[in-house]
Amino acid sequence: MGAVYFVRHGQASFGQADYDQLSDTGFEQARVLGEALRSRVLKLDAVFMGTMTRHRQTAETCLAAMGMDLEPQRLAGFDEFNHDELLHRHTPRYADPAVLREELTKAADPRRAFQELFAQAVARWVNGPAEEYTESWPTFRQRCTQALDAVLQALGPSGTALVFTSAGPISALCQGLLHIPDEHAFQLNWTMANAAVTKVIYGERGRYLSTLNEHAHFEGARRALITYR
Repeated sequence: MGAVYFVRHGQASFGQADYDQLSDTGFEQARVLGEALRSRVLKLDAVFMGTMTRHRQTAETCLAAMGMDLEPQRLAGFDEFNHDELLHRHTPRYADPAVLREELTKAADPRRAFQELFAQAVARWVNGPAEEYTESWPTFRQRCTQALDAVLQALGPSGTALVFTSAGPISALCQGLLHIPDEHAFQLNWTMANAAVTKVIYGERGRYLSTLNEHAHFEGARRALITYR
């Protein structure tokens, strides 16, 4: 059997003009994860990541803490969906991200307000008119599956890999492995912690979800590192 460990990126820069950068907490999450994986993943054949900055920063920080010098291979199939497009399709005035940032600053709890809005936008994307989006939900799900296919082909029958990506691709892949209906697919996404690990095992009989959203490395004394956005 082979294994692919999917790592959600560390906390990004919520509320900033450039979301696609790890926060200080995000870098610490990636470092702590690397320390945890150092004794857990003793054999590593390959590393893959999406093309986003937060993927690269998480990968570099985690691999350094693991003491691994493998060069990550970039696969755009593991990139997150375009959340900006989803938001402005749902609420057209958010085509200007500055408008959204300004409105969120006025909310009593900006993160909760954003999550509620984002959940509505995602529901419209998954269940609504596919032709309105540059990348529809079925197309997104297919390209994530194709990216996993590419990883398994590169690994061979019993390899081990790390994949640094986002919650969306991980949720889409888990949906397929667990045969979850579209309307419930993003229930996985909402509880996925930053720098959590999801393990997929594979072999001649197929591919299977082994663990989902593991983040015990942040529990106990490091519980302050548990974040979801």
